[in-house]
Amino acid sequence: MIKKQSKAEISEEMQRIIERAQELIDATADEVDDKVKSARNALIRGLDNARNESGRFYERAVDRASEVDEYIRDRPYYAMAGVFITGLFMGWLMSRR
Repeated sequence: MIKKQSKAEISEEMQRIIERAQELIDATADEVDDKVKSARNALIRGLDNARNESGRFYERAVDRASEVDEYIRDRPYYAMAGVFITGLFMGWLMSRR
């Protein structure tokens, strides 16, 4: 059965994965085999990409949240009307069988 995870749990799990991958990179620093070196370099590139993407995702999420906050503060009645209409629509959908 698939367990639902919160965003915080997923974020913590991703951090643990990144830390373990970094430990693997550090542990194989003395290896001289070409295959190990190429795998290590690929892992380093993948970790850098993951860190960059997570940083960009976080920045976009913060930007969007501030835009939504600003919109709601500027137009509170639009936001209340939207929530009200959404509630009516969902109530109508759930009442239909």
